Amino acid sequence: MADSEALSSHAGDPVAVEALLQAVFGIVVGEAIQKGTSASEKVCEWKEPEELKKLLDLELRSQGESQEQILDRCRAVIRYSVKTGHPRFFNQLFSGLDPHALAGRIITESLNTSQYTYEIAPVFVLMEEEVLRKLRALVGWSSGDGIFCPGGSISNMYAVNLARYQRYPDCKQRGLRTLPPLALFTSKECHYSIQKGAAFLGLGTDSVRVVKADERGRMVPEDLERQISMAEAEGAVPFLVSATSGTTVLGAFDPLEAIADVCQRHGLWLHVDAAWGGSVLLSQTHRHLLDGIQRADSVAWNPHKLLAAGLQCSALLLQDTSNLLKRCHGAQASYLFQQDKFYDVELDTGDKVVQCGRRVDCLKLWLMWKAQGSQGLELRIDQAFALARYLVEEMKKREGFELVMEPEFVNVCFWFVPPSLRGKQDSPDYHKRLSKVAPVLKERMVKEGSMMIGYQPHGTRGNFFRVVVANPALTCADIDFLLNELERLGQDL
Repeated sequence: MADSEALSSHAGDPVAVEALLQAVFGIVVGEAIQKGTSASEKVCEWKEPEELKKLLDLELRSQGESQEQILDRCRAVIRYSVKTGHPRFFNQLFSGLDPHALAGRIITESLNTSQYTYEIAPVFVLMEEEVLRKLRALVGWSSGDGIFCPGGSISNMYAVNLARYQRYPDCKQRGLRTLPPLALFTSKECHYSIQKGAAFLGLGTDSVRVVKADERGRMVPEDLERQISMAEAEGAVPFLVSATSGTTVLGAFDPLEAIADVCQRHGLWLHVDAAWGGSVLLSQTHRHLLDGIQRADSVAWNPHKLLAAGLQCSALLLQDTSNLLKRCHGAQASYLFQQDKFYDVELDTGDKVVQCGRRVDCLKLWLMWKAQGSQGLELRIDQAFALARYLVEEMKKREGFELVMEPEFVNVCFWFVPPSLRGKQDSPDYHKRLSKVAPVLKERMVKEGSMMIGYQPHGTRGNFFRVVVANPALTCADIDFLLNELERLGQDL
């Protein structure tokens, strides 16, 4: 039997509730925010899984715990989690901690509503449409549609589904049996969600035709033409091209104007996966990297990445004005979307998505944009480019750093060549030995908690580091630390 007094003190006593939350917020501000974003603190406190399980005491029991125990749980969760807002966290395409976006996230969680009808989310229905309108305007569209999705992968899958439905609307009711063999096209540098989406939607991964990329990772339009002709010769029906603006590893931008020309000639839906690079549209200096994006039919854009709006914040934008989203995904559930409501039912956006319950993802971006203004966000993008260039120039001054290529974005890819391999490039096992360096250094930095950098093999290239320069709080001192720390960690290799 549960302790009724304990239940009362936590669930019904407003004083106790306030005391708990004030204490939790104090821990969050002190441990997760102040310490978690301080260069003098560790990025992470590494523990092996079995040890971490014991430290966290994960078992769920029949009896509840005291408030002090719960607060200790909160401290432990923060202590042993990776601090992605830390200035030495370079591991992913997201990093940093914007205080206004965080305020929006706290309010969102506190209100705990679902963004499917105006009646229960009036503020956020109107806010989402305004934020989407602003994003569409930056793409270059004066009208259109859109929705916030649970991640860029889902945005990409929605785009494939919409393109298929537009061409074959009967497939919504009658399924795959109504379709001829279909073909979609993307480069070998695309995000893996294109393959996953093809499988999930029943098209099969064989329907994804992989287009060559050039030495910088950009789709080759001439090979796109060739692949389309090959697919048609094999009896498949081309229906979509997915271009990428900001590839995951190299940070490449596909030539959108040339790709749009190909799509126009063949009557194909053009989707642009700008989940990573879309925020560059805010920069007058660098937005030329996305020239031609206004010719797309759909765009995926993740402000939780380069803009640091916080996970998750992923928009799917459409040029369509025919209500394609709702026609493709809608099911007209009568208990939610009654047509005789006392307000304009077009404000009920829930039938645009496959989900029923949908979290509010617009407030954090809206509040941050209100605080920073477009000019402040532009400065944030330009600063990231400038710091990436600083990193490249500083590497060139030091022995042991070899660029994979000159970056055009804020992905800086390089090998650290340790002392034992310098001058040994002609050795037959040089590349094999060099490929082992990054995993060793990654383990050392993580176990020390000094920083986190991602690494990967890529095509015929062995493991190399990818530093993502995205955290708005980064300084030149943090870049200097990164280089010095790699030298220190690798001096005995």
